[in-house]
Amino acid sequence: MQLLIRNIRQLVTVSADGKRHKTGNQMRELGIIENGAVLVEDDLIRWVGPSGDLRITPDEESTVVDASEFVALPGFVDAHTHLLFAGSREDEFAMRVGGKTYQEIDSAGGGILSTMNATRGATKKELKKLASKRLDAMLQHGTTTAEVKTGYCLDEKGEVKLLEALRELEEEHYATIVPTFLGAHAIPPEFRSDPEAYVDLLCTRLLPFAAQRRLAQFCDAFCETNYFSVEQTRRIFLKASELGISLKIHADQLSQMGASKLGAEMNAVSVDHLENVNSDGIEAMKRSKCIAVVLPGVSFFLNTGYPPARTLIDSGVPLAIASNFNPGSCMSFSIPLMMTIACTHMHLTPEEAICAATLNAAAALNLSDRLGSIEVGKKADIILYDVPNYRHLAYHFGVNHVAKVIKNGTILEF
Repeated sequence: MQLLIRNIRQLVTVSADGKRHKTGNQMRELGIIENGAVLVEDDLIRWVGPSGDLRITPDEESTVVDASEFVALPGFVDAHTHLLFAGSREDEFAMRVGGKTYQEIDSAGGGILSTMNATRGATKKELKKLASKRLDAMLQHGTTTAEVKTGYCLDEKGEVKLLEALRELEEEHYATIVPTFLGAHAIPPEFRSDPEAYVDLLCTRLLPFAAQRRLAQFCDAFCETNYFSVEQTRRIFLKASELGISLKIHADQLSQMGASKLGAEMNAVSVDHLENVNSDGIEAMKRSKCIAVVLPGVSFFLNTGYPPARTLIDSGVPLAIASNFNPGSCMSFSIPLMMTIACTHMHLTPEEAICAATLNAAAALNLSDRLGSIEVGKKADIILYDVPNYRHLAYHFGVNHVAKVIKNGTILEF
């Protein structure tokens, strides 16, 4: 099957030129083609360039799209989500607006453990239905690939349920799903008096189970005061690495305890959050190959300090943007909104925000060889936006500008 998209008002390729990701000033180079065209065969991009240079005659049965009114970008890659959950926490939102802190709400039985109770009580079928609906909405807003974490059951039976739900969603849903095992999300009530025993469970039973059945591409941990210490996280990561599972880490969100340095030391593919990262952490990430993933919606929603994204970019650390869609600290999956917040509160340019949400976000999932840019040989994940130019996306916020979603070369209908 062939698909030809031609006369594209503005084609934003985010051309990688063979690079895994972009750093520094490279993040502002978007490879823009005016009046562009893209030829797709099956699910792969076969030709990209100005419409006037196209010398290939489409097959008679080809689908031809006139995109003269649209701007084309690669599908967004959301490299950090917790979208597999049940329940809701709007009551906590009201408490927080009333002055309660994240830690106070957690101590009162809210937070992660509140969602844990709801998710433990939901069936796999119910969780898949909830997640599928969210993934549908994400596709409609331009996100074609999403990392999805477990971590809202925190017991053996429940985490297996979540891992299996993700495997089935991978097989059934149009979106590309990247499963991450986050058993180390919080210490469950059953192990509150003996956290080391819970770490034992993760290392001796759940991680081997996930590895044997290839149910998780990544292992993550919330390395934070009152959650998992640096040494506990190191132990979990050593086991995951031994089993061939790549690493991601929640680092420096609420405090500074050396989590970002640990992520860099352990060769994590990405180090996420970074609201309290220090110069040592930045230097360690710069020396490593990890991607810094910042989550603008979290700071916005919780009304807390933002990660030093400008400093990270200027220091040469590759930066990605993700939503952290979850019921407690960012109940939004809109990547364009995250881009707006990154520009207005974190001092990114619109160009840097686009790169951070496409190519660099794909690199944060080890997928930038096939996703994150519109280039020959990559998957045909392309979004057409009804906007006058690419800068309009972050500028005109709170509106869904998506006109067409093309996933793996197929125009989706919603």
